[in-house]
Amino acid sequence: MKVTAIGVHSAFAVGKFEDVISKPEVENLVSKIINSPEFKNASEETIFAEIDKLAQQVYLPRWQSNFLLEFDMPSKKGGRPYRLLIDAGGDVRHALQEIGLTSSDIDGVYISHPHNDHIGGIEYLALTTFFNPFYTPAKKDWLNKQFIADKLFFEHEWWRIPPNNAKPDLFIHKKVLKPLKRAVGPGLDTLQGVPNVCLETYFDVHILGKQKNGQTKSHIFLDGEGYWTLTPIFAMHVISSSEEMPSYGISLQHSSGYNVLMPTDIHSTVPIQLKSHYKRANIIYMDCETSPFASGVHPHVSDLISKMDEDVQKKCLLYHYDAYPDVPENMFGGILKTGDSHIYPNKDNLKQD
Repeated sequence: MKVTAIGVHSAFAVGKFEDVISKPEVENLVSKIINSPEFKNASEETIFAEIDKLAQQVYLPRWQSNFLLEFDMPSKKGGRPYRLLIDAGGDVRHALQEIGLTSSDIDGVYISHPHNDHIGGIEYLALTTFFNPFYTPAKKDWLNKQFIADKLFFEHEWWRIPPNNAKPDLFIHKKVLKPLKRAVGPGLDTLQGVPNVCLETYFDVHILGKQKNGQTKSHIFLDGEGYWTLTPIFAMHVISSSEEMPSYGISLQHSSGYNVLMPTDIHSTVPIQLKSHYKRANIIYMDCETSPFASGVHPHVSDLISKMDEDVQKKCLLYHYDAYPDVPENMFGGILKTGDSHIYPNKDNLKQD
């Protein structure tokens, strides 16, 4: 399994503008200075004035926290790998663009909780895959060259909705599903004349966690010769004026025994309900607030430094920053930057067990 941090920053982090000049423009200016009589004896002031004319600004964004998991198993498109998003950021299309992917390359998404910086990309994933007639081979066969809205409306097939193998997977805990539907419903109810449009119109929904029969449902992803079991993990995130809002992180247990823990957004440094998971995990992707004024709804880096056990600290890869955290050397497993990736398990991982 390959894990890529396609966003490591906080919900309200913003990028910055920097001055740039393109390479051809620099080459042209240097050529002018060297060869043109006009610039041959030009003053420094004149040269810098020319540079100012060419200067442009680029925006260097900070994508909100989300991850891409890639499993060595057949994707919905028939090839490999199967790509699963862990949350959808405020607008995941930009983060995907930075690593050369689009919604067409995504097989599924797991949603931990219904805050905007985790579900903002749902509408993009839903609508762009829905209107893509080639999203999967099954989608192409099902449409048979018809426009999807016409197929649903004129053939009165709205009651059938697109088959599951023609849609991305959505993995979600039942307690997150209802507020997600409430949040994204108006944006998805946009198919001209088609009644009963809902989240299931766009996604093959897999409800994980405790089921009505009392069993806890996980999902297994094949990965080469082994497999990973994804299980939602409860943690408190926010206690609002009326009720609690949990965030369901994930435990990824490999068939070899190696364990990757992603608590997602949590309220405190070491929640009681996660202590055993922290102990079992080999690596932890740890939510880390770095704002100068602590919000109280995320673990602040100062608390991770002062309150977390040393053996747990060494397992933690930190993310979710305003500014990159300033931490003592060798205290944590790593400080993630956008684009960082890791492969689990590998020979080095397994030697630790």
